Amino acid sequence: MTAKSSDKNLGKVIAGRYRLETRIGEGGMGVVYRARHVLIDRVVALKLIRPDLRGETHLRAWMLREARAANRVDHAHIVDIHDIGETDEGELYLVMEYLVGISLSSEIARGPFPVVRAVDILEQMCAALARAHDLGVVHRDLKSDNIMLTVKGGRKDSVKILDFGLAGLARDPRLAPKGAVFGTPEYMSPEQARGEEAGPKSDLYALGVLFFEMSIGQLPFKSPDRDTLLEMQRNAPAPRPSKLRPDLPPAAESIMLRLLEKDPRKRFLDAHHLQEQLKALQRSLPSRNWDVGGQGETPAPPPPPPPQSEGVTEWANRAALFSRMVARAYHQGNAPRELEEGVAKAWDLAARASRLEGEVATHTRKLEALEKRGRGLRAEIGRKVEELAHEESRALREVAKHQEELERMATEMRTAEREAAAAKHAADAAEKTRTFNRAIFERAGAAIARATLLHEQVEKLQQLRASREVVARDLRRQIEELRNQLVRYAEALEEDLAAGREKVAVRTREGIAFERSFSEVCGLLIAHLKNKPEVRDLMNELMPPSADRPTRSQDVR
Repeated sequence: MTAKSSDKNLGKVIAGRYRLETRIGEGGMGVVYRARHVLIDRVVALKLIRPDLRGETHLRAWMLREARAANRVDHAHIVDIHDIGETDEGELYLVMEYLVGISLSSEIARGPFPVVRAVDILEQMCAALARAHDLGVVHRDLKSDNIMLTVKGGRKDSVKILDFGLAGLARDPRLAPKGAVFGTPEYMSPEQARGEEAGPKSDLYALGVLFFEMSIGQLPFKSPDRDTLLEMQRNAPAPRPSKLRPDLPPAAESIMLRLLEKDPRKRFLDAHHLQEQLKALQRSLPSRNWDVGGQGETPAPPPPPPPQSEGVTEWANRAALFSRMVARAYHQGNAPRELEEGVAKAWDLAARASRLEGEVATHTRKLEALEKRGRGLRAEIGRKVEELAHEESRALREVAKHQEELERMATEMRTAEREAAAAKHAADAAEKTRTFNRAIFERAGAAIARATLLHEQVEKLQQLRASREVVARDLRRQIEELRNQLVRYAEALEEDLAAGREKVAVRTREGIAFERSFSEVCGLLIAHLKNKPEVRDLMNELMPPSADRPTRSQDVR
């Protein structure tokens, strides 16, 4: 028996709404299932967080905050989180959009990418990270397994980044001794390998590893020993990519090596800075065909299968079949009382379940409208923050450029001032001794003029730097105001969503109880009627070979 088929969670209903159908992945933080809403045909991916974290009350609260913060990052290239919460047993779960696609790691295993493809995928990841970093969210564990390539609107290689907001949980000090190093060593930044907190530039380092891996077909640092690999991340210089791939454009190599700098200060200032460079590189590369189904590419897995059990709309059909069977088998009206009561109960359950399904659909539509409004506002605020952050990035880069120029000119000015002082001293001495050498006085005048000019230029640069610093501070103030606005709105929205989800959960639990009762009634009626020859054709219609059993009731969690 396989691990998937022996999984005791399969068939269980989480949060009164989502039935787990099959396991589709697992990792250090938990297991991911394909799940389906029990009353409406919505397929989702549901992640159950490690059960050993149940007792960590502070960790649960921290993880929920992180996941909700990540959910505020509404971006086309970040997986959508539909629902976050805890089961009645205290088990943490996340409900995400169900993706049909291929992991980046699977594609890399097939060999190096064309540069234009690698740059396109990297640019999409960079755009997502720029939005996340602008809103204060750091991924912390970017790797090829956390990147999904999907097809969207006929466009292949549409990127989706997974596990945003969860990676930080893995390095919480309460889970391991102080100073322990967490993460995926192959993609870990030097500062993370030293046990320091990951920041936005740590994500940029991971992008450098991914760019190298996509372009070269191998990781920049490899070792079977974890400690050796961490030491390489901390201190070993990155191999020169062009030595491994001579046709690599110099601009691509420059970006790659800058991302892989050991000193975070030497990397790009931020994701906006990197994105500008990637777009410039894209303009210099051949255009790419975005049509689906390029030759030699790994086919995407099929979409999820239809539900295994019939919906409540089929219950009335079953009740009608049972009515016909009883009427035919007991045409003289002498049917046993329990059969008549069973048929009546089947009709009653079908009617009640149908009404309940309508109520759930109404509540669900309201929830979806609320979620849509929330996504719209998150996207709007996110775009505004992104625009401001891009301007801030340029302003800060100008400040840094002015600072470098100031340091250079300040050195020149000090040298010029010393030379001017020496020349003036020589001129004063010549005047005292009445040595009227014209060249001495000309040198003194020129040296003083040069020192004065440099002093004026330094003052002008200081003013320029100060003005750009004022602009950057004002942009930061606007960004923080928008971020606070987003937090306030998200908290209010979450309260409304929680109330709506609870209504759906209550109704859905009723529906599951109806399903269990309907299954029991069907079993009773089938047991009485299956050996009646006069209803054999109706029994075959009720239980065709492909679906020869009634609806199953499941445990509810």
